[in-house]
Amino acid sequence: MRVLLVEDDRALSEAVCSYLHAKAFVVDAVPTLALARTALLTTPYAAVLLDLHLPDGEGLALLPQVRAIADRPIVIVLTAKDQVSDRILGLDAGADDYLVKPYDPAELLARLRAVERRRNAGAAPVLAMGDLQIDLSQEQVYRAGVQIPLTPKEWALLRVMATRPERTHTRERLLDALYSFDDSTDSNTLEVFISRLRRKLGRDHIETMRGLGYRLATHTSQPEH
Repeated sequence: MRVLLVEDDRALSEAVCSYLHAKAFVVDAVPTLALARTALLTTPYAAVLLDLHLPDGEGLALLPQVRAIADRPIVIVLTAKDQVSDRILGLDAGADDYLVKPYDPAELLARLRAVERRRNAGAAPVLAMGDLQIDLSQEQVYRAGVQIPLTPKEWALLRVMATRPERTHTRERLLDALYSFDDSTDSNTLEVFISRLRRKLGRDHIETMRGLGYRLATHTSQPEH
């Protein structure tokens, strides 16, 4: 999952980024509304973590732009304000959840997952493909009943494809799930991770759609290489 963190407290921003990176999230952190607006124009996000008081304005001013995005990201407001009226204001403006500072990063993680579960309530929590079962809620993968250990990057890549298995996912979309603004990548980085997943899951479970990208196979025919 790729997340945009809009937070001007540098120490808090670094702590949240470090924690979520360890949980297989890709996080872009920006300290102002202006930078957040630019990021939203250029990058698809699954979630926005939004501080209310920023150097160039109130965080809620960002919500109209977020609501206008076709595949709208989850928004969790992060603020020191703990009045019920403040929470109502944020939720009425379009936020999905509200977390009062100081907060435990583990609670933030739980909120992210809970909101996403609600948003994806119509999707099957376990995707079955032949001998492969992908449990999105538990973040586990089984092949013929045996759990397959995946690295955080491998899971991040598989998760994107499993959440929308009917789609062909472009290289750009998949790389967005793997790396933040500050990460450097080689030209063949995605192919390396696809190759690793194929070795673990079985080569016929990931198809190459030549010139378009990759998708999970819904049949067992041999994919292109």
